[in-house]
Amino acid sequence: MANEPVYKVIFQNGNQVFEVFARQIYQSDMWGFIEVEEFVFGERSKILVDPSEEKLKNEFNGVKRSYIPLQAIIRIDEVDKGGSSKISDTGTAE
Repeated sequence: MANEPVYKVIFQNGNQVFEVFARQIYQSDMWGFIEVEEFVFGERSKILVDPSEEKLKNEFNGVKRSYIPLQAIIRIDEVDKGGSSKISDTGTAE
């Protein structure tokens, strides 16, 4: 279990870019989607709490599997360990 891969998934959601970590990623049977499962968030024992990571934790709380459209995916990396999930603005003007 210690050698289980962790993936960093960066995708666009509206006017924001989400960066999350997950243990399972699949091409979905639903055409045009990627399935993301087993989200990995930072340790609760941290003294400093990142508000964007807390927002993502709440958004994906109770989610077994998330389907992300292929056109929303910016990048998927296999990493050594999970990091801090975050949300950032795309910087587009309205």
